[in-house]
Amino acid sequence: MQLRYDKEIVNFEVSNSRLIRELLPNPVEVDSIGVDEVRRALLNPIGSKKLSELVKAGEKVCIITSDITRPMPSKVCLPPLLDELNQSGVKDSDILIVFALGSHRNHTEEEMRYLVGDEVYDRIECVDSNPDRCKRIGVTSKGTVVDIFDRVVDSDFIICMGNIEYHYFAGYSGGAKAIMPGVSTKEAIRQNHKMMVDPSAYAGNLNSPVRLDIEEAGELLGIDFILNVVLDEHKQIIKAVAGHPVKAHRVGCAFLDELYSVGIKEKANIVVVSAGGYPKDQNMYQAQKALDNAKHAVKDGGIIIWLASCKEGLGSAVFEQWMTTKSPKQMIEDIKKDFKLGGHKAAAISLVLENARIFMVSDLPDELIKGIHLEPFGSLNDAFIEATKILGEDSTVYVMPYGGSTLPKEL
Repeated sequence: MQLRYDKEIVNFEVSNSRLIRELLPNPVEVDSIGVDEVRRALLNPIGSKKLSELVKAGEKVCIITSDITRPMPSKVCLPPLLDELNQSGVKDSDILIVFALGSHRNHTEEEMRYLVGDEVYDRIECVDSNPDRCKRIGVTSKGTVVDIFDRVVDSDFIICMGNIEYHYFAGYSGGAKAIMPGVSTKEAIRQNHKMMVDPSAYAGNLNSPVRLDIEEAGELLGIDFILNVVLDEHKQIIKAVAGHPVKAHRVGCAFLDELYSVGIKEKANIVVVSAGGYPKDQNMYQAQKALDNAKHAVKDGGIIIWLASCKEGLGSAVFEQWMTTKSPKQMIEDIKKDFKLGGHKAAAISLVLENARIFMVSDLPDELIKGIHLEPFGSLNDAFIEATKILGEDSTVYVMPYGGSTLPKEL
């Protein structure tokens, strides 16, 4: 088997007698791919009129898309979207592209060019969202303040782009998530994300209180149109949905389930999981999604072998502070008392540690990994040999090459 690690491939072998299954995406029928699929979606919007019937010449159009930490192929999706806007009479000078940073760092100009492509970058104004320049739109029924980047609020027509994948407490990414947390303040994100401790806030649940709150925020702002995509394991667009911010999103989520929801009849002693390689494993803050998916496949008292480069470090100052100064038990207790953005991912890792050991194969220093309650190994094979010594030669194994995307569900 082959697993991605940063921009490399790691080969891994396990005997058939121990391997229950390699948890791979399910085969699905695909009508078109890449830019052709994007064009098809734009011509066939869901729950909405076509863009040409919605947007008017002279309107200020804001397109919100993902930042560098997401695999969203903006450079593929933007040209057909811009073509349709231009054909509707919208000038390039009236279009703004906003990168939804959420709580992440700003981009360099080189990164912006990479995300949208040189031609689009030279044509259209591109900016990062700015949490210090937000306007309050309202408050959701759950008490979350809806503070949105002013340049988004001041636009006449708002289009949200993004890729749909599982999210460990919002249920799914995509849709109105481009707004909350995408272009919101840290306080707004904190108030929304504190609901992660709710038992119904888990991957694959559209009724997660976090997801419902996100969509209420989107409704308060007024999202006019979305363009979301689902990527296969090679990061190629195999499904695009466009149109109504909720109805189109739901069709995309249903397709994601067909592709990445993998039924399992039993849990395994050992789960080997890759975050999926670059860009999903550049820091621990992002790579954590794969670990959270893997927890659904490991037996209590088992071992998860987590393959993630994390060459950029832990990825968040608050996350790092929690991981390096608190015990797992303390993290879980503290997040329930007072939600802290960044601390929430530390608490999520601690919840995994309640039931399983985590062997980490990464570019992080061994002492750092030990200091955050994980166990470091220099290679995947070394980690697997040690796990086998602990759990026995007949211990069972799942392998998850695309851990950030694949969600095991017990049948």
